[in-house]
Amino acid sequence: MGVSEALLVLRDGRVFRGRPLGARGEATGEVIFNTAMSGYQEILTDPSYRGQIVTMTYPLIGNYGVNEEDVESRRPWVNGFAVKEASAVASSWRGRTSLDDYLRAHGIVALQGIDTRALTRHLRDHGSQDGIISTEERDVERLRERARTLPGLVGRDLVSEVTVDAPFEWTEGAWRLERGYTAPPAGRWRVVAYDAGIKLNILRQLRTVGCDVTVVPASTPAEAVLERKPDGVFLSNGPGDPEGVPYLVASIGRLLGKVPVFGICLGQQIIALAAGGRTYKLPFGHHGANHPVRDLATGRVEITSQNHNFAVDPGSLADRGWEPSHVNLNDGTCEGLRHREWPVFCVQYHPEASPGPHDASDLFRRFTELMAATAARP
Repeated sequence: MGVSEALLVLRDGRVFRGRPLGARGEATGEVIFNTAMSGYQEILTDPSYRGQIVTMTYPLIGNYGVNEEDVESRRPWVNGFAVKEASAVASSWRGRTSLDDYLRAHGIVALQGIDTRALTRHLRDHGSQDGIISTEERDVERLRERARTLPGLVGRDLVSEVTVDAPFEWTEGAWRLERGYTAPPAGRWRVVAYDAGIKLNILRQLRTVGCDVTVVPASTPAEAVLERKPDGVFLSNGPGDPEGVPYLVASIGRLLGKVPVFGICLGQQIIALAAGGRTYKLPFGHHGANHPVRDLATGRVEITSQNHNFAVDPGSLADRGWEPSHVNLNDGTCEGLRHREWPVFCVQYHPEASPGPHDASDLFRRFTELMAATAARP
C-alpha cells in the first residue's frame, strides 16, 4: 500500500481506498457522517465525538484553515477523520495552520480522496458501524477481521476519558468579531456545570446570560454539588452511551426536584435515565447543522446543530410527570423534555451551536428565568 494510500474498512467488509491525511498509522472507531458544510474545527474538538471516525459529507474541507479561537475543548477528540478533499490552500485572515498540519500535530489519523457520498449512503442504509483507517496495513482481510472485533459504543464509558480532573471556574464570554472573546456581565446566578464532555461555547453562553459557572467532573456526587448551594445545575453534552455512565445517572437522580436543572444532548439522555426512562441507539445518529426541530409549545421550527447517537423514548416517561417539548421533523424523535412540576428541562440538540445556527440560543436565558422563578417561590 505504501504512504500514498490509506484504507477505510468497515465492520461489514466494505472498503474505501484513499490517500493519507494528518498523522500516519491506524485509527479505530464507529464511523459516522456529519452533514455540516463548515465548522470542521469545532467538530474535531467536540468531546462528543470521542470513539468515532467522522466523515464530512461536504466535499471540500479545510479551505479556511485552523485558528486558535474556534476550538470547543482543550484538544481534538475524534478518533479519525475522513473527507473527499482536504484543501491544500487555507485562505482566511484568522487561519494559522492547515487542516493537514493540525491533524498531524495532534496525532489524528485521517484519509481523503474517498467517495464520501457513497460512504454516507452506505451508513444511512446499513447504519453506523465500527471501522479502521490504516496507512500501514496492506492486507484488507486482516483489517476486516479486526473491524469485526471492535467493541462499539454500546455500554462503554467514554465520559471518563473526556471529563476534567478537578473543578474550575469559567470566566470567558461570547466571541465578537471586533474584539474576540469578551468579558461577560456580572454573574447573578451560581451554576454548577457537570462536564461529561462539555463544549466551551456552552460555558460562554452561560456566562453571557449572567451565570457564575463552576465546572465539575462527571464523577462528582450530588451531595458535593449541593454543598456549593447552586441556583441551578447544568448537565452537558458528551460521548457514547448514557447507560455507560451509571454514576452520573445516579447523581442527577438525587438532584431532580431539588434544584433547577438544564441538560443538553447527552444531558437529556442522562436526565431521562435518572427519571426512570429508556434510551436507545439510533441507526446512524444525528450529526450536522441543519436539523429541523419543532417547539411543541409555540409551534416554532428551529434549524439546529446536532451530534448524538442515542435518543430518549418519551413514552417511557409518560406516567412519571414528563412530557416532550420538542420533536425532530426528519424522523419524529424526541428533541426535548420538561417536567410538569419540577424545575427541569432538557434538549437533545445543541443550542450553543458554534459555529451555528443560532435559532435556539434563547434556551440559556430560559434557564435563568427558571432559576429566577424557583428562587422567588416561598
